[in-house]
Amino acid sequence: MQNLRRSGVWFVASVLVLAASSIGLSRFLETETPTVSLALDPLNVNALIGEITNDLNDTSTAPDLDALLAKAESALRFDLADARLYSLIGEIKYRQGDKVQAYEFFDQARNLSKTEIHALQRSIGRSIETGDLSKAVGEIDILLRRWPDQFPAIAEGLPTILSNPDGYQAVLAAIRAAPPWRAKLLVELGKTPDGLDFANRLLLDLIGSSVPPNSSELSYVISGHIRQKEYEQAYRLFLFSLSDQERKLGGYIFNSTFEPVSSGKPFDWQVGDQSGLEVTFLSSQDAVEGEGGATVRFLNTPVKNTALQQYIELPPGSYKISLAASARNLKLPKELFWSIRCVGPTGEIARLNIPEGTYNRQALSQDFSVGPAGCPMQLLKLETAAIAESWRFRYVGTLIMHKLSIERLSS
Repeated sequence: MQNLRRSGVWFVASVLVLAASSIGLSRFLETETPTVSLALDPLNVNALIGEITNDLNDTSTAPDLDALLAKAESALRFDLADARLYSLIGEIKYRQGDKVQAYEFFDQARNLSKTEIHALQRSIGRSIETGDLSKAVGEIDILLRRWPDQFPAIAEGLPTILSNPDGYQAVLAAIRAAPPWRAKLLVELGKTPDGLDFANRLLLDLIGSSVPPNSSELSYVISGHIRQKEYEQAYRLFLFSLSDQERKLGGYIFNSTFEPVSSGKPFDWQVGDQSGLEVTFLSSQDAVEGEGGATVRFLNTPVKNTALQQYIELPPGSYKISLAASARNLKLPKELFWSIRCVGPTGEIARLNIPEGTYNRQALSQDFSVGPAGCPMQLLKLETAAIAESWRFRYVGTLIMHKLSIERLSS
């Protein structure tokens, strides 16, 4: 009798161990292979949700909506608090054409979980369709704070929202709170001409607010205008975004004395990613022996392409570019020069070569002109003439550029 009891205990224990193993394995497989996971544990809700979702997303085969609905409703009886099940049932009913009941399930899902992803997406679409744009923006904010990778899912509705005055004000109010998705919004809007107009307007409305746009956000939109060849709008936005302190650095070349305040905007200095040199900016107030400006130190390696650049906007006319520079043991196997190129088919319109050697505050200048057509904006670059990174052509020494300026000549 005692042996039978022991056998019975052993059998029950074995069953429990096997059941626990099946449940554990089911949990392990629920994401990658939900169907196998369900075979091991028919009560695994996560696996069931994954299986139904996969069937709904399968574009190669039309799903059996009635069968999927039966599965989801059966699971709901065992788990009345799972928002995902209500959302799935809502989606199935939506696809069956019963939108009224579908939204009842979406609403119930959101009552249980404010951030249930699919119910949120459907609710955003409904809010846009019914014209409740303020609600739509609030739901977008909730969605993107919780699910930041879902921006593409709501991007299509943005023009409708922003084209409406109430919708625009709702978006502006939302981004004034500096949500984590604000930069992504500006990047996405900058991909199309219409979206770029909205992005530009939003930035202008943010300037002067308690949370003004940062340099990266401004750069996204300015660069977008440049890509769309809207050069005047790009430059106007740059000028409008300048602080009182930055306006003191204005001119045909912004920050011509290379003060260490670079914002990285396209009309400000941008430092190229070069392994063969180091570029540092030093304020004239902090410099030793008046060596303020931009210091370019070459590291005895080949140097190709650009070290420094900024976009400039010169109206048609005659000009002179001038550079005050010092050098220490500067050896240039290929040319080192400042170039001015039209952004467009016209190409290079000026080149100011920098000499080798050691010298102190040498003045260099070059006259040039901007034609009446085909050159609405220019790119100013410090670059080398090296075509290939050959170790026969190694740049050595230090160049200190104290001031680089452009002045207009009288005609």
